[in-house]
Order: sequence, then C-alpha cells, then structure tokens
Amino acid sequence: MGILHISLIGVTISTVGSDVESDLSWRRLTEADFGLLSTWFTEPQVARWWNHEPSGEAVARDFGPSVRGEEAGEDLIVCRDGVPVALVQRSPIAAYDTDLADFARIVTVLEGAVELDYLVGDASLRGLGLGSRIIAAVVDDTWRTQPEVPCVLVAIVAANTASWRAVEKAGFRRIGEGAMEPDNPIDDPLHYIYRIDRPISGP
Repeated sequence: MGILHISLIGVTISTVGSDVESDLSWRRLTEADFGLLSTWFTEPQVARWWNHEPSGEAVARDFGPSVRGEEAGEDLIVCRDGVPVALVQRSPIAAYDTDLADFARIVTVLEGAVELDYLVGDASLRGLGLGSRIIAAVVDDTWRTQPEVPCVLVAIVAANTASWRAVEKAGFRRIGEGAMEPDNPIDDPLHYIYRIDRPISGP
C-alpha cells in the first residue's frame, strides 16, 4: 500500500462523539470509482501530497488488487450525506514489509497495528474539520470491528501541516519523527509519526 496510503464491506454509519451528526458513511472501493479517483488525483492539493498518476491505467494498476481482494489493506470511499468526498486507506502494517521497516526504524510497532492514509477529494470541504472527523470515525470503527488492533499509526511528511493537524484533532499524538521516502520527491524526507491507542475499557 505504501506509507501514508485504507475497506469495509457495505455501508456503515459512524459518529464522532455524541455531538456530531452521523452524516458520514463508507463503502468498499469498486472499479466504478476509478474515474472518481482519477479526478481527485488531478485536484491540485491532492496532487501536491499524494503525487499519484491520475490515468485510468495507473489507478487500475494500484487500486485493482484491493478491489479484487488481493490486498491485506482496505480502500474506502467515504461519503457525506451520500455524496463521495474522500478516500481512506486502512492497512495492517505487518502485511507490508517496506512499511513495517520504515515505521520500525523510528518507533515501536505493536503486533496488529494498522496504518491510515486519507484524502479529501472535494476542495470546497477542506478546512472545515471534515478530515479529522473522517479519521476519528474510521479509528472508532477500527476499535469496534477489529478487536485485535492495539493502535493506529499514521506517517505524515512534516511539510504537510494541514494533515498532521487533522490527526491531532482526531486524538492522535506525535510519538516520533524521522526520514521516510516522501510520496512527492520535492519534499524533504522528514516525517512525523502519530499514534492513537485503543481505549482502555472497564475496570
């Protein structure tokens, strides 16, 4: 999947705290969404940080295995009031040797840990707190549906201030920093590593 790059079968409604409307849902990525991904990858802000080739061939190459169930990681199309607005990837770190090695050079990776990556494809919705809501909703779902997962990690290139502020608002804490290969070669290799731990339940 690659560092900084998350599926649930069906549509699941999640709320982020009791004061937030449950307007977010997500579903498994399908081939019918490839055109949407291509469009999102051409949006300037997405292109800046994801740096993914937007051609249909490139999208099919990189996302086809997940759609066909050949990847351990999950790809989600996140909808707000039923309208697709974001992509989230959730992956078991240990299933990807390169990711595991990259994280382990900087922080301790607990057995069963997962990583997230995300993008908000609709530029008009950025800066409104939607990204942190989506992240928090997927994390909450992880605790409910994957009881073996002890924590969630995110690696963010240091220059992407908006992204690491979003995970901080979602409850993540920075636990380390170090060099990783950036998605966009114009960026410095410095990345911040963030983690959120499974809540302790009961006495």
